[in-house]
Amino acid sequence: MKRELIAVLVPLLVLSVGFVRAEEGEPLLGDESDGSRAHPIHLIPLFPENEDGEKGEQIDPEEVDVMPFSTRLTCGECHTYEAIAGGWHFNAVDSNVPAGRSGEPWLYFSPKLGIQLPLSYRSWAGTFTPEEVGLTPFEFTKIFGRHMPGGGVGEVKATDGDGIAKQYVSGKLEVNCLACHNAHPGQDQGGVNGYAVQVSAKENFRWAATASCEFANVTGSAADASITYDPFMPDETEKNAPRVTYDKDRFDENGNVLVEVVREVPDHRCYFCHSDLYGTGSEERAEKWQADEDIHLAAGLTCVDCHRNGLYHNIIRGYEGEPSGNAMAATTTCRGCHLGNEDGERPEGGRLGAPVPTHVGIPTVHFEKLTCTACHSGPWPGDRAVLTKTARAHRLGTPNVNKDPNVLPHVLAPVLAEGGAASGTAEGQIAPHKMVWPAYWGNLTEEGVKPLALDAVEKAVKGAFKDVEMPAGAGWPAFTPEQIGEALKALADVAADQAVYVAGGTLYHLDEAGELVTEADHPEAAPYMWPLAHAVRPAAQSLGIRYCTDCHATTAGFFFGSVAVDSPVASATPATKRMVDFQDSVSPIYAWAFAVSFVFRPMMKIFALGACGIIGLVLLLYGLKALGAVAKVLAEEE
Repeated sequence: MKRELIAVLVPLLVLSVGFVRAEEGEPLLGDESDGSRAHPIHLIPLFPENEDGEKGEQIDPEEVDVMPFSTRLTCGECHTYEAIAGGWHFNAVDSNVPAGRSGEPWLYFSPKLGIQLPLSYRSWAGTFTPEEVGLTPFEFTKIFGRHMPGGGVGEVKATDGDGIAKQYVSGKLEVNCLACHNAHPGQDQGGVNGYAVQVSAKENFRWAATASCEFANVTGSAADASITYDPFMPDETEKNAPRVTYDKDRFDENGNVLVEVVREVPDHRCYFCHSDLYGTGSEERAEKWQADEDIHLAAGLTCVDCHRNGLYHNIIRGYEGEPSGNAMAATTTCRGCHLGNEDGERPEGGRLGAPVPTHVGIPTVHFEKLTCTACHSGPWPGDRAVLTKTARAHRLGTPNVNKDPNVLPHVLAPVLAEGGAASGTAEGQIAPHKMVWPAYWGNLTEEGVKPLALDAVEKAVKGAFKDVEMPAGAGWPAFTPEQIGEALKALADVAADQAVYVAGGTLYHLDEAGELVTEADHPEAAPYMWPLAHAVRPAAQSLGIRYCTDCHATTAGFFFGSVAVDSPVASATPATKRMVDFQDSVSPIYAWAFAVSFVFRPMMKIFALGACGIIGLVLLLYGLKALGAVAKVLAEEE
């Protein structure tokens, strides 16, 4: 019986393995490395997408109405595109992917409506999905795709009639491999005709990767083409439609193009999406030349020395407990790189020349209550958190950026706070964060507050704010409580339950009499925070390097720096909180009393040393007397 069962199961097992292999497909040429650290030459043919979404004929630059090349079909000749497209930079729309610790959201803002909303397709607490505010994947990509490397939401198939028509013209925003891996200086991500403009201004999703590379030029705009325009059978009367011109000199006799692809992504490619500009905390404008480089990069490391990935592009984020599944995740955290695993079979600390810290004289409680970044990362905490610009939130690196230091969205940093599991830290640990105060119009239900659709809000409340004066440069208007009340009345028919407004940590709603009610420090209006890790300062510039009062002083920013409560609602006295207010396990009274104790510690040390000296003299005196007594006894015995 067993033999008969085995005879049946073995063929089934073989067939199932073969089926899985057929499903996965055999590895392509570029899927598996042979171990060489040399950069492979990419002299390759370019392929477009045809009207059926499949690979078209090899691109000939001499042809009329030539199409843009498709990275999915061109790079996919040697690299499994589906594997790459499942990587961290592209998989936010996949609900099966662990969200990991909170990260930087996409910040939608509208000063005229008093909106500042953290959006994300990942299930980060405190963020909202684009669908909740009425943004389709196409609309979301148009707004934020300027700082996306393609894929993910950019390839979601439209389902509504208008969206389907638009997507047919614009195409999908495929993973732009060249955005990271093209080492040519002509790779244009933020120029006037570069990737960002192609995506957000022109809706040229299909053409964006081609327009950004150095051997092609794209003119025209899918946004300006008619909704009936067919890019695969272009109508010459459509003068505004996208057109491609290739540099014919870049093609060899076989129609191949030499693309300067590198495996290790250059730092400046990462910086296009991951730059920060911290305010000065004064009237002086912040400038990038005034900021020092992260110590790791200054020492010669690159971003991808720590943030590594393989074919699947499951890039390491670098925090402890990261659920990436990447085998090197544990060794590329601060602790893993500098200290290593003490229980390992071999020494792992000091990777890549990292100094092994000893932290002489620092009480061990600091390593339980603080992350490494609390002392070593971000700007030195001053008397207040400063307005901070990020590439993704403020369109850094793209044309016509508003350079006003007060420009929305308002991101504050550093905020020394307990993030807990949401920030990838142990419970009670303090870490530096960036922070935004959400502001939006919502519907209050038993499950909490959900934002209302943006288009519905604009139609309903624009009358209430028609007389509001907008700031000349940037920043919030000054909504009055009366205007907030009028807007909530206008939204009564839009909100299914109860219309509310969230701003500056406060929940606004109308009571039964139609009067405005404010609930300060409402949990539904809490700020959204995400941990910052860069730029890392050298050990000589870390907190505590001089003395304990770097943190434990009544004027030290670590506990007592102020954090502005950002809001578009006018206030006679701007509201602020202290850093310690975001440190749940720390009592503000205890923090202040402990800091005051350092004022008297020098005197206490003098007193203690004096007391020790007196005690020493007394002991010496009695010791001498004892020695004299012993000597006398010995003399009498003799």
